[in-house]
Amino acid sequence: MDNAAYYVAGIDVHKKMLAVVVANARNRELQFEGRRFGTTVSELQKLSTWLQEHAVQEVVMESTAQYWKPVWFVLEGQFQLWLAQARSNRGPRGRKTDFRDAKRSVSRLLSDDLILSYVPDAEQRSWRTLTRTKYQLRRDRVPVAESTGESSGRVSNQTVQCSQRSAGGKWPTHFASHRSW
Repeated sequence: MDNAAYYVAGIDVHKKMLAVVVANARNRELQFEGRRFGTTVSELQKLSTWLQEHAVQEVVMESTAQYWKPVWFVLEGQFQLWLAQARSNRGPRGRKTDFRDAKRSVSRLLSDDLILSYVPDAEQRSWRTLTRTKYQLRRDRVPVAESTGESSGRVSNQTVQCSQRSAGGKWPTHFASHRSW
C-alpha cells in the first residue's frame, strides 16, 4: 500500500458557522487540524483555499437543514463531496461540540459507518429546476385563464373579478389586479 498522504475533511455545517477538520486518512491514528469559517461567500472561498492548501481530496459534511447547499456549490468540482445524514452521525449523549461532530464524520466515512444522502450532479439539478419552474408557471397560469374565459392564458386589459373566486371571494395577492402580461 502506498503511504502517500490522503487527506479527508469533515465539516459540521450551521447557519452562520462551519466547523472544519482535516486529517490524513492513511495514518492509523487520525490527527485532526481544525478551523472555523463563516458562511459568507468570501468565507466559503477562504474555506476552499484552505482545503486546497491542505491537499484535501474528499470532503464530508453534515447539516440538519439546507445550509449545506452554498458550501456544496462552492466546493463542487474541486473535491469529492459527500453529504452525511445527521442521524447517522449522532454522537453519544452529553455535551455536543461542533469539531467533535466534524471529526466523527471523517472517522465514520472512513469506516463506512455513515449513511450518505444522494445529491444529484449539477446538470441534473439544472434540469430539475427548469422542469419545476415550467410546471409552476403553467400551474399559476391556469386559474387566470379559466376565470377570464380565455384559453390562451393571457389576461386582457380588464381587472379579474375577485368576487367570482372561492375562498372568501379573493384571489391570492399576486392575482389581485392584473393588467395584460
